[in-house]
Amino acid sequence: MLTPPTPRPGPVPRRGPRPTRALTGTVCLLALAGTALAAAPAPAADTAAAPASESWHPDLSPAGGDDVNVRYGEGALRVRDGSVSPASLDRDRGYASAVLETHHVQRPVNRVTVDLDVTVPVAADVEVDVRGRAADGTWTEWRRAAAGSPARLPRDVVDVQARLTLWNAKGEATAAVRALTLTADDTGSVSAGSTPTAAAFSARVYATREGLVGHTTANGHVIKANDHFVALPSRRALSPKGSAQYSVQVCGPARCETAPVWDVGPWNTHDDHWNPSTQREQWKDLPRGLPEAQAAYENGYNGGRDEFGRQVANPAGIDLADGTFYNVGLNDNGWVTVTYLWTDAGGDITSFPTWGTDVSIRQQASTGSTRVASLAGPTTVRVRCQVHGELVNYDGYSNDAWSYLPDYGGYVSNIFIDVADSWLPGVPTC
Repeated sequence: MLTPPTPRPGPVPRRGPRPTRALTGTVCLLALAGTALAAAPAPAADTAAAPASESWHPDLSPAGGDDVNVRYGEGALRVRDGSVSPASLDRDRGYASAVLETHHVQRPVNRVTVDLDVTVPVAADVEVDVRGRAADGTWTEWRRAAAGSPARLPRDVVDVQARLTLWNAKGEATAAVRALTLTADDTGSVSAGSTPTAAAFSARVYATREGLVGHTTANGHVIKANDHFVALPSRRALSPKGSAQYSVQVCGPARCETAPVWDVGPWNTHDDHWNPSTQREQWKDLPRGLPEAQAAYENGYNGGRDEFGRQVANPAGIDLADGTFYNVGLNDNGWVTVTYLWTDAGGDITSFPTWGTDVSIRQQASTGSTRVASLAGPTTVRVRCQVHGELVNYDGYSNDAWSYLPDYGGYVSNIFIDVADSWLPGVPTC
């Protein structure tokens, strides 16, 4: 399975399939302890007696780790600080976001209707986005839902989650959300344009450096020096704080890096340019892979302005945190190739068994990187690609290979992939 250390007297280290065992002892800083951020979906219920539609009321009161700048009081959810805005947008407007509890439905669904009990003052706004988790553990993108306009998910899901985004003008009153009702059902067919593709979508995009150390991203992360994440101009692919559920591979002049989407911008907030034109939230007349800001800057599209009416000063379709920016080899703003890893439908994915319990999945290929999820016990995982990263020593074996798991948005040491090779056969390099 792995590259063993130099032979020494005593039992020969085992290769090949391993029995289930607890991960104990020193694991070269592997730091396996902690709570998983992405649990496996609950098993599907017997759908024979399940209702055609299902409604529920998410609790708005808890302020969890995924919430950004919200406060709950007097029976309503509001913006806490009207001066906070996503760092990448550079806009003087209050912003708050609440990622609500996940709800397991009694039967697979692909459409979600929302009903809000809310007061929205002038210059304020509220948006509801929903997403679903399929039986194989993969999340869809977030999709906007409004009264009379249900969210259509691209495939059947067994778990549904909602996200509230609130805006208000600085110094003006905030919206007050008192209750949210979600109703999910199955339309009998998936959304149009959702035909699986062979591989994740890639495009050449102009990248700018985000910087803004000390500011807050759209998912609540406080930016640090040498940070590694990206911003995209749509909340459809915004990862919850600390997770890498939506990640991109950025390839610059020097090298490639896989980084999570933690902020919204530059320029726009509804420009999911990586989606087919028929699925784009806005700017549906633009070809796939062409950001609105690029079209505005180069061709005068939309009068040369972004969705807020600002004159577009560069064609940026992605912002890179400083660590990512310099790591891929940029010294100034420039063109990079971006692969949107969650758009992969499995054409070049290979499944492998794992062993061990509470195995960490990391944001990057190192044990000191943020833990984004864990594998509770032996299971099967889908691997998209692999890289050479930090050398890990465990149980008499050493390996510097790490596999990227698109369903979890992170890397796992190949030590815990239960096959006879340290570098997985047939799996490309990330």
